[in-house]
Amino acid sequence: MKPDHPGPGAPAGADRLSKSDEFIGHVGHGGSAGAAQAPVSRHGTAQQAATPASTGRRDSHSRAGPSSADYADPIYGALDLGTNNCRLLLARPSRRGFRVVDAFSRIIRLGEGVSGSGRLSDQAMSRTMEALKVCAGKLQRHRVGRARMVATQACRVAENGQSFVASVRDNFGLEIEVLTSEMEARLAVAGCATLIDPEAEFVLVFDIGGGSSEIIWLDMTKFDSRRDVLTGRYDIDDAIVAWESLPVGVVTLAERFDGRSVTPESFAAMSGSVTQLLAPFEAMHGFRERVAGRKVHFLGTSGTVTTIAGVLLDLERYDRKRVDGIWLNTMQINDVTSRLLNLSYEDRILEPCIGRERADLVLAGCAILDAILKLWPAERLRVADRGLREGILMRLMMEDGVWRTGRRRRGRSRRSHNESAP
Repeated sequence: MKPDHPGPGAPAGADRLSKSDEFIGHVGHGGSAGAAQAPVSRHGTAQQAATPASTGRRDSHSRAGPSSADYADPIYGALDLGTNNCRLLLARPSRRGFRVVDAFSRIIRLGEGVSGSGRLSDQAMSRTMEALKVCAGKLQRHRVGRARMVATQACRVAENGQSFVASVRDNFGLEIEVLTSEMEARLAVAGCATLIDPEAEFVLVFDIGGGSSEIIWLDMTKFDSRRDVLTGRYDIDDAIVAWESLPVGVVTLAERFDGRSVTPESFAAMSGSVTQLLAPFEAMHGFRERVAGRKVHFLGTSGTVTTIAGVLLDLERYDRKRVDGIWLNTMQINDVTSRLLNLSYEDRILEPCIGRERADLVLAGCAILDAILKLWPAERLRVADRGLREGILMRLMMEDGVWRTGRRRRGRSRRSHNESAP
C-alpha cells in the first residue's frame, strides 16, 4: 500500500488517505480474532451507515476517480477508533490480498484526560464525532458491503465509553464494537503477520497504542513449517503462547510525566514505570530464559516505531513505502531516542515525521519501547506500518472465502509462459 497519511507530523486535524494499491500477505483462517463481527449498522450494511444529512460535504482529500460502486467486487471496511486516532480503511479483494480503495486517519485524542477523570471529555467526543462523520460518509459513498468497526482502550476504560458508542450509533448508524484487549492483540498480530521472518523461532509482536500497549509472544516452533503459517495453511493465532495488555500508552504516559518537557531523568522514570508493568508478565512466562540462544524476531506495529524509522531515514515527508518492513537495530533506536531527548518540544514539532500532533507523545512511546528492549534484549526489530485495520479486513475476507494467497498469479504466469513458448 502507498502511504495512507502525509506523515506522523501532519497538521492538526489533517485527513489522511491511501491511494488504491495492493496489500500482499497471508494469514491463517479462523481463530478467535474473527469470532465476533460487529454489524456495520443497525440494518447490517454500510450503504445505510449514514443518512444524507449526516455525511456532510464531500471530503476534499478523498481520492479522485470513479466510485467503488462502479466495480463488481465487494468493498470491505475496517474502522479503528483508538485512544489517539480514528482510522478507516476500505478495500476490495485482489489477487494477492486486498487493494485499498480509500482510507482516512485523523488524530482525535479521544482518551485525553481519561486517566485522570475516568471519563471521555466533551471536547474529545466532539472531535471524534467530526472524524466519524467523515468515515460515515465514505462508507456510504463507496457502498461498503461488509465492515467491522471497533473501539479500543479509551472506550474500554471510560465510564461513559458505552454511552458514547451508543451516541455514535444514534447519530450515524455505525455499530462500533468495544474490543476486549485480547481481541485487539490478536487482530494486531493478524494484520502484520506477513512481515514475520519465516526463519524465526520466537516472535515478539508489540503494539504501543495511545491508552494501552499490547505484548504478544509467538512460538513458531509449534509448526512443522513456519512458512505454512505465513501462507495461510495454519492459523497464526495458534502460534500465540502469551499476551498482555499493559494499561499504558503514549497518551497516558505523556500525561503522567509531561511529554513536552522530557529530561533524561524523566525518560528513565517513564521507562522504569513500564518495566514495573512488564515484570509480572515476564515472571509468569520467563521469556528471557526461554528465548535465549534462539532465533528471535521483534515486530513493532505502532506510531512509535514508524516515527523512529522516519526520523532515522531523515525523511522530509513520511513515506510508508520506505518505512513498512524496514529493519532497525538496537543501536539505531537508541541513537534516535538520544537525538529526540536532546531536542526541545518546539524542535520536535519541526521534525517532519513528528510534528505538533506527536511532539508531546513521541518520547513516551520511546520510553515504552526502551522498557521492552531492556527486558528482552534484541539485536534488531522490524517495523510494521500495518496492524489492526488490516487484520480486520483479512479476517472478514477469509470468513467470506474471498481471501487469496497468490496462487492465481503464479498460475497466470505459468500459462503466459507456456503460451509464449515455441
